[in-house]
Amino acid sequence: MRVLGLETSCDETGVAIYDTEQGLVAEALYSQIALHAEYGGVVPELASRDHVRKLLPLIREVLAKANMQGSDLDGVAFTKGPGLAGALMVGACAGRAMAYGWGVPAIGVHHMEGHLLAPMLEADAPAFPFIALLVSGGHTQLVRVDGIGCYTLLGESLDDAAGEAFDKAAKMLELGYPGGPQVAKAAERGRVGHYTFPRPMVNRPGLDFSFSGLKTFTLNTVTASRAAGTYNPQDQADIAAAFQEAVVATLVIKCHRALEQENLKTLVIAGGVSANTVLRARLAEKLAKTGGRVYYPRPEFCTDNGAMIAYAGHCRLAAGQHEGLGVTIRPRWPMTELDAV
Repeated sequence: MRVLGLETSCDETGVAIYDTEQGLVAEALYSQIALHAEYGGVVPELASRDHVRKLLPLIREVLAKANMQGSDLDGVAFTKGPGLAGALMVGACAGRAMAYGWGVPAIGVHHMEGHLLAPMLEADAPAFPFIALLVSGGHTQLVRVDGIGCYTLLGESLDDAAGEAFDKAAKMLELGYPGGPQVAKAAERGRVGHYTFPRPMVNRPGLDFSFSGLKTFTLNTVTASRAAGTYNPQDQADIAAAFQEAVVATLVIKCHRALEQENLKTLVIAGGVSANTVLRARLAEKLAKTGGRVYYPRPEFCTDNGAMIAYAGHCRLAAGQHEGLGVTIRPRWPMTELDAV
């Protein structure tokens, strides 16, 4: 089965083709980072318009790379939600229309299920069951995964997601957009331990997260440094390092707690923040001490991409699931509502 995957949930236009026998055949991605950078964050209307401009050229590019035509495909998968409504509509309308024109089934994919399954694209893929940490600009969740569609939410952020907190910290530090890579880069120059930031909610039972207080602590630290006249590039880097250390430590503690609670040894981490090298190193170090193992997608598949949508859609289409003729999106869509495969 050959499935075309379309990702248009936010600020990246991703297209890919996944084949049951060959695996990932071709993929292409267009990032809108430059478009939104001057605003310090994603502007939904601009994102939607850019998806309209880029989606069809990217589809043609991917079909050419795969040496295929639309008639060679067996299905179309598109991101149905969660995400920005306007952006989702671009992919959903295009995907549903092309599937109808080619006479093949279409499937709407849950964006976070795509991230969760992205490590399955690797040669060394994890086996069920496992704990998944889904950590991105819009989500921070710990999920027990017993199979495709068999998800139990263990904990989530009660306010800002980790990726959102990185973006806001970067804005406070005037580091630019997107925040995660900019904070990580600045932290490389920072002196770890020069500042000590709190690890939110780690002393409470449970697996929920909260990063709003850490954001406020960062703002207060920056404000105090400026008022004292000590704020300079080194101080900026020190604050970035302290912020990153706090987020990473919190995520590691909660992941370890989830594995112990569920009596599992395998952890999957996916989403944009999973590309953070410090987080990867700390999780690998922590799990090695307990005989566990952590799996990631390759760096280019940590952020939004078409490959993860093509794969997730392929799994559901192969199981006989498909959309009706109407076009529906779910800007808010709990992953626990998904049907099992």
